[in-house]
Order: sequence, then C-alpha cells, then structure tokens
Amino acid sequence: MTTPPEPLARFIAEVRQALATPAPLAMVSAALARLVARDDWLPPAYAQPHPEHYQQYLLHADPAGRFSIVSFVWGPGQATPIHDHGVWGAVGVLRGAEQAQAYTADGAAPPRALGEPATLYAGDVEQVGPEVGDIHKVANASPAVSVSIHVYGTDIGRHPRHVYPAEGGLKPFISGYANGPDTPAFSAA
Repeated sequence: MTTPPEPLARFIAEVRQALATPAPLAMVSAALARLVARDDWLPPAYAQPHPEHYQQYLLHADPAGRFSIVSFVWGPGQATPIHDHGVWGAVGVLRGAEQAQAYTADGAAPPRALGEPATLYAGDVEQVGPEVGDIHKVANASPAVSVSIHVYGTDIGRHPRHVYPAEGGLKPFISGYANGPDTPAFSAA
C-alpha cells in the first residue's frame, strides 16, 4: 500500500465522514463531484486501458469493508454487460464520456431497458444501488480512453453480484481488480 495523492486522501476522509450520517450517498456524491472536477491527481498507471475489455483498479478499500474506491478505465467501444451492484454507489466521470442504460430485470425474463440512455461527461456524477436503480449497462461514449471513479458501499471487487444475459436469467460474478505490482491500492491515515 502506498500514500494516496492529496485529492484522493481528502476524498477518503470525506467518505468516512459521510458514513457517519443517516444519508451517506448524497454526501459521497457531492464529494465525488469535487474529486472528478480536477483531472490532475490520478497516477497514469491507474488509467491504463486493456486492448480487449474495460479494467477496474482498486484505489482504496476501507479496512473495515465499509467502502471501496475504484478507477474504471474504458478503451473505445468497451462496455460492461448488464449487471447489478447490490449496494449503494456513486460514479463520477474523470475524463472522456460514458453512456449508462438503466434496466429492469427479475432474473427470469430478458432484461428490459428503462428510458433512454444517459450520457455522463467529465465532472458528472451518477448514483447506483438498490434504492436508486441498481441494474445497468455502461459503455465508453468517447472515441478515446475514458476514466471514471467509482465508490461503493463495500469492497466491490470481492462482492458477489449478477450479470443479466439478453436472453434472460442471471449469472453470479465477482469482478476482482486489474491491480498489479505497479498499481497497489492506496492506504489512508
């Protein structure tokens, strides 16, 4: 573990403070908006795309398991499958653009799109979770690499979740992380 860049260290502290309130998601979202308003703090190693699929790098996992902060890196044309989270979360676009399509799914019938896709640009923040809309598909909406910062109410890379195939049903998965020796998670005071 290494020391986080100052903006990330401040954000970690703000998330910890938010968790002590009755409505942490609103406070976390506001803090995330401040974090992604500047694109000068994320070390380049945590913004490296993979040529075939999106990647997620663990930036920080709370030692008590209460939250995690992740950078998602998207090459042009890359997208997630339709999936859920099972916990609260906030997504802030740091650079580029992402398109998010909300779905409803019951795990039996094919998933059904809800409304039109939303495009998020650098600085935009979106909330996800069981109480605000938890099933979606996300894609890079930029011709270049896009990077977003996600914070979830658990260690999302170790949390059991579901993918919803187009034909219906659901498949369990655990996402893991793309971190290697040159991209350790950051510790915090």
